[in-house]
Amino acid sequence: FICFCSSECMVTVAPTIFPRLGYSILSFLMFINTLLTIFNNGLVITVLLRSPALLQPMTVFILSLAVSDLMIGLCGSLVVTITNYQGSFFIGHAACVFQGFAVNYFGLVSLCTLTLLAYERYNVVCKPKAGFKLSMRRSIIGLLFVWAFCLFWAVTPLFGWSSYGPEGVQTSCSLAWEERSWSNYSYLVLYTLLCFILPVAVIIYCYSKLLTGVKFLQGGRSSQKENDHAISMVLAMIIAFFACWLPYTALSVVVVVDPELYIPPLVATMPMYFAKTSPVYNPIIYFLSNKQFRDSTLEVLSCGRYIPHGPPSISINMSTLNRRRQLTSLSRNFNTHSKVLPL
Repeated sequence: FICFCSSECMVTVAPTIFPRLGYSILSFLMFINTLLTIFNNGLVITVLLRSPALLQPMTVFILSLAVSDLMIGLCGSLVVTITNYQGSFFIGHAACVFQGFAVNYFGLVSLCTLTLLAYERYNVVCKPKAGFKLSMRRSIIGLLFVWAFCLFWAVTPLFGWSSYGPEGVQTSCSLAWEERSWSNYSYLVLYTLLCFILPVAVIIYCYSKLLTGVKFLQGGRSSQKENDHAISMVLAMIIAFFACWLPYTALSVVVVVDPELYIPPLVATMPMYFAKTSPVYNPIIYFLSNKQFRDSTLEVLSCGRYIPHGPPSISINMSTLNRRRQLTSLSRNFNTHSKVLPL
C-alpha cells in the first residue's frame, strides 16, 4: 500500500505475482466472462419482464437471481477485467471496498434466493394438504427478506466488523479473510455458519424431501415428466452455484481455521476467479430446461420473427385455468394429483 498526502490510501500493489502475460490472460478470460454474464442475465430479465405469462410466483425468484448475477458481473467481473489489464488494483481503496462489498452482497443474494426457491418448492410439493398457496405477494415478501438479510452481512464490514481488502494476486478485493483479529474471526465464523452452511443445509433437506415425495406422485406420464424437468433444472442451478463457490468458501474457511497456514497467491486466486463464472450458467440452464422461456427468448432475439413450433403451450394460453386446476388438485388429494409447479 502507498499512502499519499490525503487521508485515503490508494491500493497500488506492483504486479510481482504474475508476469505481464499472466495478467493479460486473466484480463481476457474475465472479459469473456463479463460479456457472457451481462448478456445472459440481461436477456433473462428482458424476457421475463416482456412476457407476463412467464412472470409467476415461482419465476420471480429466477428474476431476482438474474438481477443479482448481473450485478456480480458489473461490479465484480468487469472491475477485475480492468484491473488485470493494468496489472494492479489501481483505482483506489474506495473502489476496492466497493467491489468487495458488491461481490459479497450479490453473491449472498444468489445463494439465499436459491435457498428460498428450494424451500418454497418443498412447501408446494410436500405440504399440499396444509392448503399452501404460493402467491406473488408471498414471493416478493420472501425476496425482500433475502435482500435485507444479505445486506446486513455485506454492510457490517464497512462499520468495522471485519473489513474488505485486496486478495490473491492483488487485482480484486473481498472480505479480509487473512486479517488476524478477534473481531474478524467472530464475523467470519458467524458468516460461514449463517450465510453458507445454513442455506446449504436447508437446500439439501428440502430437495431430499422433495425427491422422496415425487416418488409417491401418481400423476400421468406428462405430469411426471414435468415434475422431473422442473426439479432437474433447479438442481442444475444449485449444483452449478456450489461447484463455483465451494472451492472459494473452503479455502476461506481453511484460512480462518489455520491462520498460520501459508497459501501461495496463485492458489488463493484461482478459486476466486472460478467463483466469478457462476452468473454465466443459470441463464443457460434455464434456457435449455424451459420451453416457454426458450420460445420467448428466441422471439426476443429474432425481433419477433421466431414462431414456436408445435401446439401452443397450455401453461401460456390457459395459464389462469391451469393455475386454478393445480391449486384445486393440490388441496384435494396429494397422492393422486400433486405436481411440481412449473418454473
